[in-house]
Amino acid sequence: MKDYELEKRRYVIGGVAIAIVVVFIIRLFTLQIMSDDYKRNADSNAFLKKVEFPSRGNITDRNGKLLVYNQPSYDIMVVVNEGKNRIDTAELCRTLNITKEYFVKRMHDIQDRSKNPGYSKFTQQLFMSQLSDQEFSVFQEKAYRFPGFYIQKRSIRQYEYPNAALILGDVAEVSPDDIKKDGYYQPGDYIGKQGIERSYEEELRGTKGVQVLLRDAHGRIQGNYQNGEFDTQPIPGKDLTLSIDIELQQLGERLMEGKLGSIVAIEPKTGEVLCMVSSPSYDPRLMIGRQRGKNHAALARDPLKPLLNRAIMGQYPPGSTFKTSQALTFLTEGIIDQDTKYPCHRGFIFSGMKVGCHGHGSPLNLVPAIGTSCNGFFCWGLYYMLTNKKYGSLQNAMNTWRDYMVSMGFGYKLGVDLPGEKRGMIPNGDFYDNAFKKGWNALGVISISIGQGEVTLTPLQIANLGATIANRGFFYTPHVVKAIQGEEMDATYTTKRYTKASKEAYELVVQGMRRAVTGGTCRRANRSDYEVCGKTGTAQNRGRDHSAFMGFAPMNDPQIAIAVYVENGGFGATFGVPIGALMMEQYIKGKLSGSSEAQASSIQKRHISYGKTDR
Repeated sequence: MKDYELEKRRYVIGGVAIAIVVVFIIRLFTLQIMSDDYKRNADSNAFLKKVEFPSRGNITDRNGKLLVYNQPSYDIMVVVNEGKNRIDTAELCRTLNITKEYFVKRMHDIQDRSKNPGYSKFTQQLFMSQLSDQEFSVFQEKAYRFPGFYIQKRSIRQYEYPNAALILGDVAEVSPDDIKKDGYYQPGDYIGKQGIERSYEEELRGTKGVQVLLRDAHGRIQGNYQNGEFDTQPIPGKDLTLSIDIELQQLGERLMEGKLGSIVAIEPKTGEVLCMVSSPSYDPRLMIGRQRGKNHAALARDPLKPLLNRAIMGQYPPGSTFKTSQALTFLTEGIIDQDTKYPCHRGFIFSGMKVGCHGHGSPLNLVPAIGTSCNGFFCWGLYYMLTNKKYGSLQNAMNTWRDYMVSMGFGYKLGVDLPGEKRGMIPNGDFYDNAFKKGWNALGVISISIGQGEVTLTPLQIANLGATIANRGFFYTPHVVKAIQGEEMDATYTTKRYTKASKEAYELVVQGMRRAVTGGTCRRANRSDYEVCGKTGTAQNRGRDHSAFMGFAPMNDPQIAIAVYVENGGFGATFGVPIGALMMEQYIKGKLSGSSEAQASSIQKRHISYGKTDR
């Protein structure tokens, strides 16, 4: 008779044994196949994969003058698994001139995956960056005493001029977000943070290389593994040629000393930005080295906001420079012709509404109205457009007006190849329907016809308006990069963008802007050797008015279009016109005359008192 109890025990014991074997098999599979911990540990003992960083692309101006280049720098890297409990921490701190507290905190941060998501104890991690030649020499002499710590050569940016900081931008260590967005980067890498360095990061950065080094049982480097068969060489970044003329940029920054505002100059035939001044600015060399963070914080705290690129981020009322866009719209829509005259009795006066104006002859037709910057003329033009029955409704008329403005590059970003561009403001019918719940009419919005009210533009958009008028009806998307080594420029920057206004309308507006220079508000820009066209702007503000100027030259072969905007500078003729005239002379003639240089020095010394400001 069978002993069933014994039979059951045999099955139970057998099942347990099988389960144990299965568990061991799964664990072995996990360790050997699914996990690379042991492989990495073994590889880290046998190999050192040393990243070789490519040289970042150089940056030159349109005339080949070097603006940004590279210089040698050294980082200290650490492989945590190698250096653990094997180094004299006190001696390391003395060698690197750091405190014990810094060492402890830095090692903690390196191993904190929330701050360093790519951390591995088997791979090199950045411990200390941008050592000077002297610091490097001191460490190199004692490097053998600090197992796990290595020197890694790379380059850092150097700036030839103390100018154009907001165009060029800067380079700094990657953030955790940068690493998450792009697998190219590892902790301790560098990335363009602002300006061209950011916009063209992929072109400038190049491609990393890797050296696979063989180590002996004591961790000493024996040379390249397999004679370098598995090494990859770094590929340098591409050089950039900017459209900026550094001498023009320098003059612009001189003229804007002690003032808030911007100067933007564009080559109309190409859309290339010749200069882009934002004042105040700073020396880009402040953003080099281990003091970058401290210097950046100080600039960020400055109430005058030197980190703000006013050329593309400042959103200002354009004032009377905007009247040119109104003339183009009214002419093309048939609201006026070249002979239409409107009265101006020191302003637009109608049905209890008055928009003031300076004294001049009345009534005027279009060309002298632009020349004298008559407010009355343009207020009447907008009034008759918004009340014209051919549009069917006030909202439709308003939206037609808006469409003209958008076609001229207003109300949306132009698409310049710099980060942070703002769009400005162009209202439409829906905007006013929401703003005025009880209804609105043409008189209630009449100030937009003279560049006030709800309308705001960036200095870049005002300069682009000048370029569009110079071209008689089209523009190229403004850009600050002229050429990329080995690449074609993006079609975005080589395609003409036409406006809704007619060429005939542009010809009349050019005549009006020429009249402004020969006998109107821009007389200080007049010259005998080339024909300048211009338009002043005096934009109302809560405090003192802003001074603006928009123009181009020469009239029939335009080489430069320019916008000048000086916050609280008063009348357009006070600062806008003379600054614009000097900038055009510098670019067209290649230098300033003796009398112009004296004028430039005088303007440079004229500072505007802003006091405490929240700009």
